[in-house]
Amino acid sequence: MHKAVSTNIPPKRTARRFIESVQGYLKTIGIEEEMAWSTVAPADQAPAPQLNQQPEDMALENQMLTQEAMKHFKLFRNPFINDIRDSRDVYLNEDARYVLAAMKDVARNQGILAVVGDSGAGKSVLRRMLLDDLHKDGDVTIIQPKIIDKSRATAAGICDAIIDDISSETPKRSMEAKARQVERLLMGAFKGGQRHVLIIEEAHDLTVPVMKYLKRFWELEDGFSKLLGILLIGQTELSDRLDERRHYELREFIRRCMVVVMSPMDHDLDKYLTHKFEHNGADITKIMTPEAILEMNQRLRTRRSVSGSMVYPQVINNLTTRAMNLAASLGEDVVSVDIIREL
Repeated sequence: MHKAVSTNIPPKRTARRFIESVQGYLKTIGIEEEMAWSTVAPADQAPAPQLNQQPEDMALENQMLTQEAMKHFKLFRNPFINDIRDSRDVYLNEDARYVLAAMKDVARNQGILAVVGDSGAGKSVLRRMLLDDLHKDGDVTIIQPKIIDKSRATAAGICDAIIDDISSETPKRSMEAKARQVERLLMGAFKGGQRHVLIIEEAHDLTVPVMKYLKRFWELEDGFSKLLGILLIGQTELSDRLDERRHYELREFIRRCMVVVMSPMDHDLDKYLTHKFEHNGADITKIMTPEAILEMNQRLRTRRSVSGSMVYPQVINNLTTRAMNLAASLGEDVVSVDIIREL
């Protein structure tokens, strides 16, 4: 529908039905047909697209499968909403496995790691898998500052988070006293066999002064052993923040911080979708054709965001949902190449 309105070209497979529906509606509101259909400007006269504007189908807001689509494809629950109940529901390709392993290593061996990825790339899912793993073992205490606006986070606030998450003590008032309290608590827990990891989401919003303080937290040690691991999770702006050429004042932190990037699933789209549907009791061959999956992959790889390919879980979920809704509304047995092209 959006494509037909913006280009004045009706859907290929349902052109006659579409035109009749539009003309019938126009008559009911008193608009002459000639006024509604205009000539499309030639391609060389059309306004140039904005480079920083993402296509509509790449919106990150969750799309909902209609009841019609659920019945049409014989699904009893939405495979893309509230679909992850344990680690078996998560599809991990080789890149994601590497990122998760790096996160676990930092938590257990007290390093510094930054996980960088676009919105919808799956960072939060990996964080949940990490937390689930650490909770089961119980030998690593997780510290997570809860301030929503990370741009307003302070060193004192992080001290308070550490104190609150690893003890029942009340944080001291002065910064000097807080720092001594943090070191004492971490040291005591470490000698008792407990390790600690500080996890900060939306880390791209952290200020330079706070990131400088993070290095000082990490430098707390007992002999050769660090007392605190640091895991930063953020969007692509975090890579810019960790670029020594742009932020030379952060060089000491940057040189100690390992950066891993969440890669798009350019070569694993079919495996991802197969996994999604199988874990919800559905057969992908009865929902999408192989050619439709290839078309979707090509579409998400050629229409790029600022940072590159958009073959990410949340974007895939939204585009697949829209395709299934359209196929059901048109009475198509499965999602075909033509359905993907109509979106």
